[in-house]
Amino acid sequence: MIIVTGGAGFIGSNLVNFLSMNTNQKIVSVDYLNESNKNYFNLTNIIMVNPKNLKSFLRKFKKEVKVIVHLGAISSTTCNDPNLILENNIRLSIRLKNWCDKNLKRFIYASSAATYGDGNNGFLDNSNFEYLSKLTPLNLYGWSKQIIDLNFFSKKFGKKQLVGLKFFNVYGPNEFHKDEMRSIVLKIYEQVKSKKSIKLFKSHNKNYKDGEQLRDFIYVKDVVKVISWFINNPNKNGLFNVGSGLPRSFKDVTNAVFRNFNYPKKITYIKTPENIRNQYQYFTKAEISKLRKVGFKDKFLSLEDGINDYVNNYLKF
Repeated sequence: MIIVTGGAGFIGSNLVNFLSMNTNQKIVSVDYLNESNKNYFNLTNIIMVNPKNLKSFLRKFKKEVKVIVHLGAISSTTCNDPNLILENNIRLSIRLKNWCDKNLKRFIYASSAATYGDGNNGFLDNSNFEYLSKLTPLNLYGWSKQIIDLNFFSKKFGKKQLVGLKFFNVYGPNEFHKDEMRSIVLKIYEQVKSKKSIKLFKSHNKNYKDGEQLRDFIYVKDVVKVISWFINNPNKNGLFNVGSGLPRSFKDVTNAVFRNFNYPKKITYIKTPENIRNQYQYFTKAEISKLRKVGFKDKFLSLEDGINDYVNNYLKF
């Protein structure tokens, strides 16, 4: 049995769908269903568990559980409620990790590239406590992931059967419910479809021109392959970056979306809102050599190929 918390979310629903079609294990999605996410997957092949009932579910099916993939979290980088972040991103993660340790189960959890902050200390997926301690996230969400990384990879917690995955800029199907946290790919698509001028943030950093801010974009289908690989390789453990390893500009994203339309391209640059300006990352790049060294060999889709699949097989319907 594979349990996926946040199973009706963006990455979670894609993982649940993939696993339901590619494994004989029972797949359990722990999440709340609503009008915005209930159509994300085929419910006939999946066991749905309300998060409020997770504790009793684990007690009842303890022997059947093989692994918990913990993706559930408050993922908004603009959330400023420390109590909400503390309970959902930190305490819950620790409780699930403790349960897995006590019952000798594998635990895979979502960390984030947000832990790297402005990138001044690099983007190395080094689990060394001294290196992790130097990282300075730019928002509460990033700090919550940082605290978990520091705790889980300290000597106190141990590292057996533990995988932390630092997701970079993920885009793809099933992100409609994320509101302002939708990927820039989807936001640009929506503007192109409505034939509006594409709005991109101006650069407030002298080292980057408007539209040339660089992010490491990775298609959600590639992310799912990485998670699945770690589920199937229980002898591979540690903290890993999950990104393409190739930073691309917002202009690149815009051009890749426009390739699927015959509309004239027009871009308007707007000021980055002041409430996020100091939390804004201008450059991210996943160092993925560690992921490759442990044996993950699949190639990641290029930005153009990923956007082409997303637009033509999901968004245009």
